[in-house]
Amino acid sequence: MHSTITLIRRIFVTLTLLVGFVGLATAQDTSPTCNGKFMNPITDVCWSCVFPIKISGVNFFPGGQEDNGSTSSRIFCACGNNGVIKAGVPISFWEPARTVEVVRGPYCFPSLGGLRLDPGIDAPAHTRNVQKSTTKSSFYQVHWYVNPLMFWLEVLIDNGCLEQNVFDLAYLTEVDPLWNDSEMTFILNPDVSLFTSIVAQAACAVDCVAATAGFPLNELFWCAGCQGSMYPLSGWVGSHVGGVQASSLLAQRFTNKMHREGLIWAASGSDGMCGFYPQPLMDKTNYKYQMLYPVRQTEKINGRCCQPYGRTTTIWGAGKEFPYKGEDFSYQVFRKRDCCQGAFP
Repeated sequence: MHSTITLIRRIFVTLTLLVGFVGLATAQDTSPTCNGKFMNPITDVCWSCVFPIKISGVNFFPGGQEDNGSTSSRIFCACGNNGVIKAGVPISFWEPARTVEVVRGPYCFPSLGGLRLDPGIDAPAHTRNVQKSTTKSSFYQVHWYVNPLMFWLEVLIDNGCLEQNVFDLAYLTEVDPLWNDSEMTFILNPDVSLFTSIVAQAACAVDCVAATAGFPLNELFWCAGCQGSMYPLSGWVGSHVGGVQASSLLAQRFTNKMHREGLIWAASGSDGMCGFYPQPLMDKTNYKYQMLYPVRQTEKINGRCCQPYGRTTTIWGAGKEFPYKGEDFSYQVFRKRDCCQGAFP
């Protein structure tokens, strides 16, 4: 079932891109400027975010990095495949698995060198509104790439614990009618009606503190840490502080949206030792991310150059938004991976 959905998604995205290339030469450019650069997987990626690497619960390669503590402490593990049970060793690491873009102009792809397409399908562009003279709201489009760097760079050869996939543009919000309509997204997040009160929103301050000190709280699943509210799962940011804050919020929201739609499965904890499993309610502690564009986030702060979802952008985001070439954003997303090494199919 999961492979069928993946095939349909790829066919749809491929057709959209083909139509876009046909209309590229005659496109009328009325959207915001589109800039970007191709990612250098060696120099633009914060490879220390892969750490810590734990084997049987023992931290062999700490790297001074943060971990969510999902790793099994068992010495051995076992997985069944087609009636055959194989034994292995529990291993955990943070896999650079996805890339997410947050852009102002529809069909603008910073990760593809600033390529802009015109597939002939209208989509709303970026907007920014001022409410009550102080509060700003904004809207962005999001693109989601399958980008398992460790697999296609062959960092680890013949390792079944790595996602066996290649670079692929997997999702464009421009063709998603739910993304620009916060009311229609009620289909995906009907629970939003439970967390509209002042008390529920005030609780997000606790999530902000937790994410800044370590990892966000899954108990406050309606919160996106210091970035704001996780709901609605749309491209509208109700409280726009800055481009880095707004794009970080939408990267987190979109990851949650993909979980809700069953297009992302989890692979951590004891349930993930033998494969991926559906997780409609995203575990916020399973993700870390770093900026790729407009400024690569490779300089370390307190020994780290990536952060969990929800952490404040005040420190690491300073100077990473600027006019013209610095108003669209691209992030590398690291996913926590727990696996039974040697027994995983």
